Amino acid sequence: MPSQYTKELIKGQRSSLPFEDTRDFEESKKGFIAAPPYREIMADAGHVAWNMGSYDYLLQGKDFDSIHPSLQRQAILNMGYGLYEVVPGKVYQVRGFDLANMTIIKGDTGWILFDVLTAKETARSALAFVNEKLGQRPVVAVVYSHSHGDHFGGARGVVDEKDVISGKVQIIAPEGFMKHAISENVYAGNAMSRRLMLTYGTLLPRSPFGHVDQAIGKNVAAGDLGLIPPTRTVSKDIEEITIDGVQMVFQNTPGTEAPSEMNTYFPQFKAFWAAENITGTVHNIYTLRGALVRDALAWSKNINNALYLFGDKTDVMFASHSWPRWGNDRVQEVMRTQRDIYANLNNEVLNQANKGVTINEIHNVYKPPKSLQNQWAAHSYHGSEEHNSRAVLNRYLGYWDANPATLVPLSPRDSAPLYVEMMGGSKKIMAKAKTLHNQGKYLEAVEILNKLTLAEPKNTAAKDQLADAYEQLGYQKESVALRNSFLAGAYELRNGIPEGASPSSTSPDMARAMSTDLLLDYMAITMNSKKADGMKFKININTPDIGEKYVLEMSNATLTNIKGFNAKDADLTITLNRSDLETIISGKATFDDLTKAGKAKLAGDAGVLKQLMSTQEKFDPRFEVLPGTKKAK
Repeated sequence: MPSQYTKELIKGQRSSLPFEDTRDFEESKKGFIAAPPYREIMADAGHVAWNMGSYDYLLQGKDFDSIHPSLQRQAILNMGYGLYEVVPGKVYQVRGFDLANMTIIKGDTGWILFDVLTAKETARSALAFVNEKLGQRPVVAVVYSHSHGDHFGGARGVVDEKDVISGKVQIIAPEGFMKHAISENVYAGNAMSRRLMLTYGTLLPRSPFGHVDQAIGKNVAAGDLGLIPPTRTVSKDIEEITIDGVQMVFQNTPGTEAPSEMNTYFPQFKAFWAAENITGTVHNIYTLRGALVRDALAWSKNINNALYLFGDKTDVMFASHSWPRWGNDRVQEVMRTQRDIYANLNNEVLNQANKGVTINEIHNVYKPPKSLQNQWAAHSYHGSEEHNSRAVLNRYLGYWDANPATLVPLSPRDSAPLYVEMMGGSKKIMAKAKTLHNQGKYLEAVEILNKLTLAEPKNTAAKDQLADAYEQLGYQKESVALRNSFLAGAYELRNGIPEGASPSSTSPDMARAMSTDLLLDYMAITMNSKKADGMKFKININTPDIGEKYVLEMSNATLTNIKGFNAKDADLTITLNRSDLETIISGKATFDDLTKAGKAKLAGDAGVLKQLMSTQEKFDPRFEVLPGTKKAK
């Protein structure tokens, strides 16, 4: 339960934060049309893909001492569920069906959909509810605002790919969409999915002591993620496209929340779509599930561009998460607030770095100015001031703090036994940790208990003590990234790695969409180099249907590839169409199947292919993060 120290911290936040500003609550309810009778959506595979009802405890009107009051406020705001009108008769949103919103634009003859959620099942339910309440209309276009799965994964729930191929339905995306949508989820995809379980708390119980929110929505749907490639790419900085009578002015904003992302202005409606660049929270500069560090200054500048391009002619601003803001003054206020918080984060961190503050200190030093702390749109619910400040410093100076002692550090599990020995053993450490815990010094308790659990992964009492400290820290945090990580860590220490349906970043569609380059690069990552030691061969790969050719070379227990070449001294040449290669990628066929069917031709020593495949590993999606949490098979 929340300790007295946690309760006091929570009480202090309730009295110091600007709770008198209730405009977000008014705006989040504005335009409500209807909610469906159901609060649960089933996956086609038979499990629950989405359960909005699991968060109904937030609607009891209680203040919970196990939830930071600012985060509880955000979690209640994200309980919006159903169909909403944004621009009378023209623009609508379905909220609360997935992590993101689906936006519906009424064209002359049909619907234009902006961002189609994570899963086929939730997207299908959302569109069905729209047609039920607003009248049946065909989908004439889909817009992907950016390259993250919760914005395109539900495509197959709202359109038939045959209609896309025939030109009946257009799919529009920013430049670089396909590259980033796939590559971000491939190279370190297994590790990212595992880390997602911690930072998104996807398998935490829904309760005041567990998962309460994901800052930009409730959580991620655990359904069928798909991908239909775009038919049209927005490549200019500012590009105007009219579809079905709806004029759209796209603003490319690469390097902001995603490496490929775009905002949209609707001149006819005086409405600005902010994608995921301006939402109800300060976002991640470094997302803890894993991704390239983002550029806080570029993010701020792109918001500033939007402000000066569209701000003075916008009556409503809405986005792929959170709720709209109405009125020109209000729109510009939120734009400026988020522009300034990202710029302040970048500039103040670098100011401190130039005074000698290191990456291991900055998170205890950086705080936004009071003027921003008093504005809800500058609060870090999805990101956190702690890990975002470290990310900015890492972007410019890297992970090293310039102390030679940290240049080649011991691995934590190697250094931990030394610390435990020098501290006098487990009993002394646990006694000291209990004293620290009773004093409300939870980070100090974590510091020594972490060493003990690494040294003694079977020490259940130590793991329970560490979980106790993690829980108090989780309850105290405003950021869901930090809250979830602490609480999920506590859960795993007590119960082991959880099982259950968890959101996935991969799917057959994602696999098929991999470029051949990406596929061969990934094979090099999944290769066990110890098994490959001593192997040496070259394989030519040719795909006649799209005219690609590659050399795949094994040398020095390393697999490399080069496009546009064939080796004259190749040990094996494989010829097959790219379309047939996709059946192997998606698991529908094997090389043997295609060879027997005459679709794949192998010329040379087929044994080298067997050698190659013998090195390939399948990654464990539930690998151990915290010591002693891996369950026996």
